Parts: sequence; structure tokens; C-alpha cells
Amino acid sequence: MAFPVRSCALVGQFRDPRVAESVNTLMPHLQARKIQVLVSEDAVFPTEVHGVVRVPEREIGKRIDLIIAIGGDGTLLYAAGLVARDNVPLLGINRGRLGFLTDVLPQDMITSVDDAIAGRLEADKRPLLSACLYKADGTIKDGLALNDVVLQKLTTGRMLDFETRVNGRYVNTHAGDGIIVSSATGSTAYTLSCGGPIVEPHLDVIVMAPICPHTLSDRPIVVSGRSVVEVELLEYPETRAELTCDGRVLGCIEPGERLQVKAASESITLLHPPGHDYYKLLRSKLHWGRGSVER
Repeated sequence: MAFPVRSCALVGQFRDPRVAESVNTLMPHLQARKIQVLVSEDAVFPTEVHGVVRVPEREIGKRIDLIIAIGGDGTLLYAAGLVARDNVPLLGINRGRLGFLTDVLPQDMITSVDDAIAGRLEADKRPLLSACLYKADGTIKDGLALNDVVLQKLTTGRMLDFETRVNGRYVNTHAGDGIIVSSATGSTAYTLSCGGPIVEPHLDVIVMAPICPHTLSDRPIVVSGRSVVEVELLEYPETRAELTCDGRVLGCIEPGERLQVKAASESITLLHPPGHDYYKLLRSKLHWGRGSVER
């Protein structure tokens, strides 16, 4: 990242009144700082916003020094997907519901953006997961994920049968709704709702968490972050399954086809205000502490 920042991108659901409010506050400030502001060519604003440059999404990462996600964690994951291969740092402004990743509050937005422009924020490098879907016809589909790669059923009322392997060694044959292969960062997302552990984001691990397993003993497992995880879908009547990377569809998987997940060579750099405390964040978001009061 170049300092000081000369160009940035804004990402968010701009039609959301809360997001629009932040954009309307931020845009004049960025323009006064002579920062070029890029948005997707498909971005829709509730009212006309002057001074933005519209570009195709595929070009955003190559033309900016910083990306600002305004919304919830889903918005930040989407922004991460835009710059995952371009080494562009990401600042998250929380206008969503939970905000494990978008940890800058609206009232601190201008100060944090100024600090990001000047290079005064804490850089937090997070590893990405690389997913490859090996199709029966020999084609390969690949994607990156900051949180998780998910294999899940498409047909309500039908279970999936699938096998898992770690580094080529057979682990288990599962029956259920699917499986989540999560990074440490993603341990507080979908994996958590499936009974997975909370993992410090800088631990070098991968979490495998079955979704609604048919067998109660089929529990989440934590493996080394250097592992290669493979999932193969087995024959079962009317089997239909889908693969997603951070909620973005990678493709459908058919019986006999194989998903491979491992650590990616790329990473994402999140920017935090000085003094960022992961455990304080957990207490706030999960309402931990005596009487659920932050101390």
C-alpha cells in the first residue's frame, strides 16, 4: 500500500439509508483530501453522488491504494473478494448487525479514514483459503475465501453423503446438510453456528465443521493450516449440492467430483484503529462478561 493514499474504492449497499448516510458524510471529506473515489460501474445510489469514478469490478483492485467497506461483515467479505489478489488493505465501517470484521463505528469513521490515508492504523494480515472444484469433465473452478468454503445441499429434505480426507488420509464418511471448511478468521461466522470453536484469527489452522450431521458424534475438527482438505460427494438419490466461497457461488458439485481446500498464497490486510483488542471485540459481539456488560 502506498502512503499517503491517493485513490480508494467504496463498497456497500448504497441504497441502505445507514450506508448512504455514511457515504454522504465521507465523500466531501475524501474530495477535500483530493482522494480519487472509485465505485463499481453497477453501484446504485438513492440520490446522485458527485465525484465518483465508475469502473468495472475486475479493475478496482488494480487502481486503488485502499478499499473501504461500509456495511456488515458480508459487505467486507465481498470487498475482500475484489482485492484478494491485489494486496490492497481493507477498512471496514460497521453499518450492519454484528460486525466482527467491520469494527470501525460510524462516529469514528472520519478519524479512522484519515488515519488509514496517513498509514497510522494497525495492519492485520489474515490468510485466505484457496478452493478448487475438480469437475468430472476435467475442468477446474477455483476461488478464494477469507471466512469459509461451504459445501451444502440444494434440495430441501435430502441429505448429502460425502467423504473427507486430510493430506490424502481418509477422515470420515458424513451424512447431513454439508460441511464448512473455515479459516481461523471464519471461526466466528457460519462455523460458530454449527458448534465449531472460536479460534484466534492468527492461529495457523483450518476448521472442518459438518452442517446438521445425521450422526451426533460427527463433530467439528481442527487441523493444521498447512493441511490439504478434500471433500468428495458420494452417490445418493437426487443429490444436488453447491459450493460457495464467502457466500459467492463457486459452482455445483456432482457425485464423484472433488473439492480441495488449502491455504492460499494470497492474504488480506485488515486495518484496525490503534489498540484493537480481539477479546474486547468478542465480549462486545457475543455479550460476554458479568451481566453482559462491557468492562
